[in-house]
Amino acid sequence: MTTLRPSATSNGRIVSADSSGWLRFDVHDRVHMGVSRAAPTAPQLTAMFADFLVPDGNAEGGRPFDLTVSGQFEDITGVAFAEDDFSYRSDAVCLRSPRLQILRDGPRMRLNGGGELLTTVLPLLDRLMVERGAHMIHAATVSIDGKGIALPAAGGVGKTSTIAKLAKRPGVGFMGDDWAFVTASAELLGFAKPMSIKPHHRPIYPHLFAKTHKLLVPKSLSRPIGRLTTIVHPIGVQYPRAAAFTRRWSPEHMMIAPKDALPHLPMVRSAPLAASVYVERHDGSAAQLQEISQAEMVARMLGNFHMEMTVHSREIVNLLGATGLIPLHRQMSEKAAVLDEALTGLPTYLLQVPRAWSADRASDAIVAKLDTATAALGSPAPVSTEGVMR
Repeated sequence: MTTLRPSATSNGRIVSADSSGWLRFDVHDRVHMGVSRAAPTAPQLTAMFADFLVPDGNAEGGRPFDLTVSGQFEDITGVAFAEDDFSYRSDAVCLRSPRLQILRDGPRMRLNGGGELLTTVLPLLDRLMVERGAHMIHAATVSIDGKGIALPAAGGVGKTSTIAKLAKRPGVGFMGDDWAFVTASAELLGFAKPMSIKPHHRPIYPHLFAKTHKLLVPKSLSRPIGRLTTIVHPIGVQYPRAAAFTRRWSPEHMMIAPKDALPHLPMVRSAPLAASVYVERHDGSAAQLQEISQAEMVARMLGNFHMEMTVHSREIVNLLGATGLIPLHRQMSEKAAVLDEALTGLPTYLLQVPRAWSADRASDAIVAKLDTATAALGSPAPVSTEGVMR
């Protein structure tokens, strides 16, 4: 049995365990995350970070965890209080509702909580990645002939649909349809988390709808149900079993592994970043592509990732800043610096697509405009996007 070195201490108590007690996730060899197998959030994090799960027996015995996630709370004393909302000290923040603890020990962090903790883990992971020269982004990401292309966009713009259209192109590889990382050295790092397939994706991913036995709401109700899900999310995550059941049978979407949604598409873990194309919906009647400055792209990507986090995730960012654990000005300036360095000398574009267009039509237009944006990169010649991949 492999024994892991202690990852941290708190009030003299070692916080670690042997490999049988922890799931290990290696996020591009930059952040090693340990999740207690007994933690209520373990099934959720295993599903969402499956791309980075280290198989049992392959754990690195000599490297401590950079981030540990546990369901056990620690005795934290010597704290100050912010009314009844949270308490803190120079190396810790304790939130009352939902109950959780975030502790900092030099370059490492610990997170303890009783519910599902994905929305707490994400801002902590992002921060640790920044400290190691990378920045988490909200974008669809692909490789084209070995070159990484980032398509940052808000939710609902058409990232998942565009991925399906790009999948039919020669030389294209899948990196992610929602999250990814960019390093200061301009390397695009993939994140092949499960894809959220919704009713409006039926014309684009018909093979998934043909074999599902899950009842999905009509397309017209997808957005209202989605908004309702967002409202009840903070309550649901406190009850992991109920939350898992709801996700599995939610009529709003299906969670599908990329290899199942795109069975013939290569899964690519990293590629040199070659271009960033920010995609948005607008009130015009035609698709438009224009170059924007590097500074504007940095601002848009930084703001987009922050706004696309859940309200709880943004609250965690605020708490870390308000208590001085990780000051807000450092959080934003250091993330911006990573993006600025990564995008130096690269083409950056704004691509606008009419809001009135369906996901199918919009994704066709996005792919067509990408021909122009990637022409100078030596991309493959345009091919038809009619039909769907099976």
